[in-house]
Amino acid sequence: MKFPSWPSIKSDHINLGVKRIHELLERLDNPHLKLPPTIHIAGTNGKGSTLAFLKAIFWEKKLLVHTYISPHLVNFNERIVLANEEISDEFLNEILLECKTASEMEPRIPLTFFEVITAAAFLA
Repeated sequence: MKFPSWPSIKSDHINLGVKRIHELLERLDNPHLKLPPTIHIAGTNGKGSTLAFLKAIFWEKKLLVHTYISPHLVNFNERIVLANEEISDEFLNEILLECKTASEMEPRIPLTFFEVITAAAFLA
């Protein structure tokens, strides 16, 4: 996966607040507010196993399951899975470009890699 050139993504922009990503999401028409019911799995250990168990249960009930994980294990596209299919390079590039365009509007929003990928997952 080759990412679009994005000079405003910098690791020194890390800030524990959520102001920047909220500004970006607002420019993207708040895709996070349009999500289907969501389960957030957090913690130190067991997230992958918990996700696998829940996906199996929901798939058995014929429910669509979309996932966003970080970090990826083998290839980047496994971070965003829509209805059990890894996101395609084409769609990923499309939503990354949408995020880039929104972040570069004036005033520009400096973002971290994680913020950009999280916003892209919400868009997907």
